[in-house]
Amino acid sequence: MEDHNLSSVPLLSSSNNSSDDDESHFILTIPDENPPPQSSSHQHHQIQISNGHHLISCNGTERNFDGVNPFSFLGANGFEMPEPGTIDPFRNNTPKIEGLYEWLKIAVCLPVALLRLVLFGLCLMVGYVATLCALHGWKDKDNPMPRWRCRLMWVTRLCARWILFAFGYQWIKRKGRPAPREIAPIVVCNHVSYIDPIFFFYELFPTIVASESHDSMPFVGTIIRAMQVIYVNRFSQSSRKNAVNEIKRKASSDQFPRVLLFPEGTTTNGRVIISFQLGAFIPGYPIQPVIVRYPHVHFDQSWGNISLAMLMFRMFTQFHNFMEVEYLPVVSPLENMKENAVQLARRTGHVIATALNVVQTLHSYGDMLLCSKASEFKQEKPSLYMVEMAWVQSHFHLSTFEAVDLLHVFLLMNPDSSGRVEIDDFLKVLGLKLCSITVKIFEFIDVKKTGKITFKQFLLGSAHILKQPLFLHACELAFAECDVNGKNYISEQELQDSVAPAMPNLSAEEVHRLFALFDTDSDGKISKEDFFSCLRRNPLLLAIFSPQISRRNLLKPSHRTPEENV
Repeated sequence: MEDHNLSSVPLLSSSNNSSDDDESHFILTIPDENPPPQSSSHQHHQIQISNGHHLISCNGTERNFDGVNPFSFLGANGFEMPEPGTIDPFRNNTPKIEGLYEWLKIAVCLPVALLRLVLFGLCLMVGYVATLCALHGWKDKDNPMPRWRCRLMWVTRLCARWILFAFGYQWIKRKGRPAPREIAPIVVCNHVSYIDPIFFFYELFPTIVASESHDSMPFVGTIIRAMQVIYVNRFSQSSRKNAVNEIKRKASSDQFPRVLLFPEGTTTNGRVIISFQLGAFIPGYPIQPVIVRYPHVHFDQSWGNISLAMLMFRMFTQFHNFMEVEYLPVVSPLENMKENAVQLARRTGHVIATALNVVQTLHSYGDMLLCSKASEFKQEKPSLYMVEMAWVQSHFHLSTFEAVDLLHVFLLMNPDSSGRVEIDDFLKVLGLKLCSITVKIFEFIDVKKTGKITFKQFLLGSAHILKQPLFLHACELAFAECDVNGKNYISEQELQDSVAPAMPNLSAEEVHRLFALFDTDSDGKISKEDFFSCLRRNPLLLAIFSPQISRRNLLKPSHRTPEENV
C-alpha cells in the first residue's frame, strides 16, 4: 500500500526555518477597518503575507502581526496535509490514435471491424433472446435458478465468448483454476475494462454485485438479471447493508452460484489497484482473488479517460487483443486472530497487488467522480482534483457527495492551469471582503504559504472544520446571535450587524452578496435551515461569526452529541 508520510503541519511557520532570500510573499491592500475619526483621508492597511507572518502598514508605521488561527474558538488546530500524489489510476495511456503504425493498422482492419461489429450484434441478439426464454415465467427469483433454466443460459454464455472473439480476444491466457464453490464462495477481481464481467459471465456464470443503474441498460440489464444480480446503490447506507445481507445469504448456500465482486468499485488502468470496498469481506467467507491483465504495446485497453465508443472502435480495429487471467490461492479469514473485514480486505489487496506487481493506492470511486466533475468544468488536468478519497473518508468521515459539493465551490473560484486559486477569487465566491479575518481564513488553508491554495488544501481544511465536535453547536450559537429578535430567521440588516465585528464597513453590495449566499431558498430571509445548509457547504464561513462567540465566551464544551445540539 502506498506509504503516506503524514505529519501535522503547523498553522504558522517559524521565520527561523527560512532565510529572507527565499521567502515567498505577496502584498494585499485592504481598506482600513477602523479609520481615526479626525482623519478625512482614505486610509488603507497593507498586508504582506510571508511565511505565516503579516506585516501591517498603517499611517506609514509598520508593525509585525503574527497570524492567529481563526478557528481556535472551535478547538481546531492545523490539519494533516499529505504530500500530493503523482499517480492517476484512471488515466488511459492511449486515449487518442497516434503513430503511423496505428493508422495503417486501423485502415487495414476496417473491413474486419465491420464483420466483427456484425458478429457482436448477432451474438448480443441471440444471447438476449435465449436469456428472455430462460427468464420467462420465472417468478421465484429469491431462490436459486432451476437447472433447466441454467442450461438454457449456456446459449448466452457461448454468445459471450463469441462477443469476446469479436472484440479481438481470439484466445485468452489462463493461469490457475477456479477453486470449488464450496471452498471459496466469493471471488474478487481487479477491474480494468468492461471486458472483465463478460469473461467471468462466460467462465463462471456467477452472481454479481452491480450498481442499480445497470438494470436499465438495454440488453445488458436483462442478461445480468439472469445472473441473480445483487443490486446496490453505493450512496445509500440501507442499500449497502441490504447488499451485504444478500451476499451473505447467497454465499452461504451451495445452491447459488459463487458471488463475484469488483471491490474497487470502478475501472482503473491496471497499473495500480485502488482501495477496496468492504462488501465482499464483511460476510467473513473464504475468498478467491483473481487478477486480469491486458498486456499491450500500442493500445491501452483500460476503460479510463476514454469514451466507450472509442474504446470499442479501437478494440474492433486491432489484429488481436491480449488478456491474461490468473486465479490466485484462496484467502481465508484468520479465525484465531478474529480478523475483521478491514484486515481481510487489506490482506486480500496485498495479495492482488503483489501478483500484479503494482501498489495499492488510497484512491476510490469518489476520486473518479471528482475527475468527472473537473472535466465538466473544462479543466485542463482533471487528475489534479483527485484527493485519495479513501484516506479523506477514513480521517475526516467526509462523504463523496460532500467532497463533490466542495469541488463545485472550488471550481467556481476559477483555478489556474495548475489547479490553484488566489485569495481574490477565493473571497469572491465565498461572498467575503478582503480584511484581517478573511486573510486568516485563507492562510489557515494555505498550509504551504505559497499565496495560492489547491483543491486538496481547500477540501481538507473545510472537512477539518466541518467535522469538529463543536461545529454544529457553534452554528446554533451563531444563528442565535444573528436572530436578535427571536423570529427564527435573519434579515439582511441583522446579518450585516452580526458580521460587522469581523468584517466592518461592508458595502451594501457586499452585504447583499453574502446574504444571497446564506439565503439558499431565495425567499428574502435566512431561515435556520438556510443558515445551517450554507455553513455545511461552506464551513469556513463560520469564522466570520467568531468574534461574538469568542468575546461572550458562549462556546463552552458540551456533553451533548453534535446531533443533540441542533
